Amino acid sequence: MARRKSINYPGFKHENPIPNASRIGNILMSSIISGRDPQSGQMPPELADQVTNVFKQIRLCVEAAGGSVEDIIKVNFWMKDPATGRKALNGEWSAMFPDPESRPARHTLALPATAANHVTCDFTAVIGG
Repeated sequence: MARRKSINYPGFKHENPIPNASRIGNILMSSIISGRDPQSGQMPPELADQVTNVFKQIRLCVEAAGGSVEDIIKVNFWMKDPATGRKALNGEWSAMFPDPESRPARHTLALPATAANHVTCDFTAVIGG
């Protein structure tokens, strides 16, 4: 049996031959998560909608691996315009992680201006003991 396990969440398949995430033991590392709608696969044009979709996919991914958002230890975001995008990002962040004493680490970087999407992310989780 393989030590590493590919994780894919229902209804969303990456267009390249890579899983949504990979798990070894209790460590889960996601692939890049875009702002595509997890049901339709379509990329909405608005930043706020893409941010909402990113957070939906974070939850789907960690739950498909047998964990919960409480297991997430670090999230990296890439945004076309981090300065103006933080409001949308912070709203969803605070909704998913409401306790300021128990939030994952976070880092936000700039996407190239030519990127087709407004936001992407990846995350790391430690599931179970």
